[in-house]
Amino acid sequence: MLKKTFAALAIGSALLSANVMAADYVVDKQGQHAFVDFKISHLGYSYITGTFKDIDGTFSFDAAKPEDSKIEFNVNTASVFTNNAERDKHISSKDFLKVADFPKATFKSTSVKTTGKNADGKATADVTGDLTIAGVTKPVVVKATFLGEGKDPWGGYRAGFEGTTSIKRTDFGKMMDLGPQSDAVELYVTFEGVKAK
Repeated sequence: MLKKTFAALAIGSALLSANVMAADYVVDKQGQHAFVDFKISHLGYSYITGTFKDIDGTFSFDAAKPEDSKIEFNVNTASVFTNNAERDKHISSKDFLKVADFPKATFKSTSVKTTGKNADGKATADVTGDLTIAGVTKPVVVKATFLGEGKDPWGGYRAGFEGTTSIKRTDFGKMMDLGPQSDAVELYVTFEGVKAK
């Protein structure tokens, strides 16, 4: 009986330790250590690049069990910035992001699959999730890299990532036709999260 009790305690302790290892993080919006950038062909002659200035999110992460990670990201689409006010206004209009009706774009992960390490020895993974833009939701795969984790100078603990994916504008509802070369949009995201206390 005593052996069974000790065994049960040992198993319970192991499970508790495993749960403690997983940590919840809040994307560092206040310190502006989070970026969602995009790149799109302009007439096939050059590229337009831009970013969103207002983003937030949360994620759960354990470097020992990355497959259990989860992430949710929110983008205030009205914060689009391409260094041209008139263009930003047009992108926000019903021709593209339809900001008045859909003020948020979101990403919510559904699975994480480790893929090894990159040339710098950083852990990589395919993060599959649901991306919602202008009220339309489509599955996407983000090629993600774990950049590192550790204590920061302000008494907190941080973890950082970057990722890339490519989407088609036409997959997210009817948008203004800019020609086939301008349908693909490359997305780049990088962020730091602060461990919740």
